[in-house]
Amino acid sequence: MVQCAFYTASMEEFDLKKEIVRVITGEVKDDADTLKKMSRDTSLFMRMPELVACPADAADVAAIVQTVHDAKKAGADVCVAARAAGTDMSGGPLTTGVVISFTEHLNRVLTVESGNDPIADGYAETEPGVFYRDFEKETLAKNLILPSYPASRELCAMGGIVANNSGGERTLEYGKTEKYIEEMDVVLSDGSTTTFKLFSPEEVEEKKRLKTLEGALYRGMDELLAKNARLIAAHKPKVSKNSAGYALWNVRDERTGGLNLAKLICGSQGTLALWTRARLALVTPKEHRAMLVIFLSDIALLPEIVKRVLPQHPESFESYDDHTFTLAVKLLPQMLRQMGFAKAARLGIDFIPEAAMVATGGVPKLILMAEFAEASIEEADRKAFAARDALNGLDVQAKIEKNEKESEKYWIVRRESFSLLRKNLHGMYASPFIDDFVVPPETYPEFLPKLNALLDQYKSHFIYTIAGHIGNGNFHIIPLMDLSKKENRDVILELAPKVYRLVISEGGTTTGEHNDGIIRTPYLPMLFGPEIVALFAQVKELFDPENILNPGKKVGGSFDDIKRDMIQNV
Repeated sequence: MVQCAFYTASMEEFDLKKEIVRVITGEVKDDADTLKKMSRDTSLFMRMPELVACPADAADVAAIVQTVHDAKKAGADVCVAARAAGTDMSGGPLTTGVVISFTEHLNRVLTVESGNDPIADGYAETEPGVFYRDFEKETLAKNLILPSYPASRELCAMGGIVANNSGGERTLEYGKTEKYIEEMDVVLSDGSTTTFKLFSPEEVEEKKRLKTLEGALYRGMDELLAKNARLIAAHKPKVSKNSAGYALWNVRDERTGGLNLAKLICGSQGTLALWTRARLALVTPKEHRAMLVIFLSDIALLPEIVKRVLPQHPESFESYDDHTFTLAVKLLPQMLRQMGFAKAARLGIDFIPEAAMVATGGVPKLILMAEFAEASIEEADRKAFAARDALNGLDVQAKIEKNEKESEKYWIVRRESFSLLRKNLHGMYASPFIDDFVVPPETYPEFLPKLNALLDQYKSHFIYTIAGHIGNGNFHIIPLMDLSKKENRDVILELAPKVYRLVISEGGTTTGEHNDGIIRTPYLPMLFGPEIVALFAQVKELFDPENILNPGKKVGGSFDDIKRDMIQNV
C-alpha cells in the first residue's frame, strides 16, 4: 500500500489534490470546465465534484482510494465515485468528492475468446472505461456479443453497464448483465485489491481466515446470507428484471453453495468496490430476423397477446404508445435529416402509412414489436407467422416484416423518438424520475389504466411518452418538463411515490435497468421493507466502513438529497 504523508499531519494542512497527484501517474484535474462537465450525467441532478482523477491503471485506482480512505480516517470530509461515460439517468456517478474517471486510460478490451467458457459461447475481459460501441466491434469480430446491452449502446461504457446491471431489448431472451458477469478485479474501500469470482465453500473458508478487509467481507457475507436466507429469498423481486437494492439473492451459487461477490458488485453503482477488470460471458448472435408488428387499440387485450406470443420465444418484445407514435411522425423531417439522403428517402416513403394514420386519427393505443432471431430466415419467419396465427380471434391488426430493412422504421421510432422530442421542444428537459419500473405482464389490464389516470392528473406539468420492454413488463416514462418552475419540480416528489405505490401493489419493482442512484434510493424502504433495507446497510458497512464509496446511493440517500441537488435551469 501507498504510505500517505499527510496521515500524521494536521488536517488543516491537508491538500487532497496534492496527495493524489503524488501517488498516481495519471492526471488530476480541478479546472472549472472539467468540474462542470463531471457535475452532470443524464439525470435530474447536479453535484459539483472537488477533483477529477484519471487513473492510468488499476494501481492508480487503488492509490486514489487508499488516499481518500486514510484521509477520511484522519478526519477529512472526503469520498469518491467512479464514472465512465456519464450516461446514467439516476445520478449514480455524481459526487461532491473525487470523481474517478475511467474513460481516459482504463479503456481497453483485454481479450475476446470464443469457446472455453462454461456458460456461454465465449467471453471477453474488459476495463470499465471502454465504450460499448468499441467493445461490440471487438466481440463481433469473433461473432460474439454481450446481449444485455442497453438502448444507449452508442453512448454508454462498460463501467456503467456493470454498475447498473443493465439490460436492453434482448433481455427478454438472454437476461441482464448479472447473468454474464463471471469475475472482477476490484479495489476495496481501504485501497487493497483482490479478485471476486465463484469460490467453492472450501475456498470461501480459506478466504474467511484472511486478516484483511477481504477476509472480513467473506466472513460477514457468508454469515449474513446464511442467517437471512429465507428473508432474502422472500424479498427477491418476482419480476424478471430488477436493479433496485443490492442483489443479495445472486451471491450464493445454488449449484455449489459457494460465493461469487462479483454478482453483488454488479448493479451496486460503485458503492461497495471499484472494478478495474471484468470477465463477461458472450453469446453468438443469431443472424436472421423477422418481426411481428401488432397494432393494439384495446389495452385490455395486452396480457393475452403477451401470453400467446411469448411461447414462440421472441428475442425482443418491445412497445411504444400513441403519444410516441404521433410525435415521431410529426418530427419525421428532423429524424430523416440525421440520415444519408438515400436512406432518408426510402424511410420517408416507408412512413407514408404511419403518416396517414396520424392524419386520420387512426393511431392505435400501443404498437408492439415482437422480433424473432434465428440461424435461418426460414425459422425466424416460421416463428413470426406462428405468433401471428396465435392471435387469431383477438381484435388486433398485425403484420410481419420479413427483414431488418422492413422493420427498421419501427426500431427508429422505438429508439430515437424520445431523443428527437427532447431536442425539438425547447425549454423542456428530460426528467427521469419514474422512468424504469417493472410490473408483471398479467397486471396490464388493471395497471395501465390506473397509471394513465395518475399521469393525466399532472398533464399540465409535462409532456410524456410511454415505451417499454412489453415482454418483461418494463416501462420507460420520461416526462419533459420546464424545471425552472417550482411547481413542476414539486411534481417530481409528489407523483413518484404514487406511481411506485401502484407498481409495488402490483408486485413490481421501481427499477429494472436504470438503478437507484439519487432519484430512487429513498424509495427502497417502500419496495423492500425495513428488514431488507437493514441488510443493505449491513452490507455497505462491511464493504465500506468509512463510507467513502459513492455515499448516499443504495444506502443513506434521502428525499432532501433530491430536493437539494435537482437542477433548476437547463
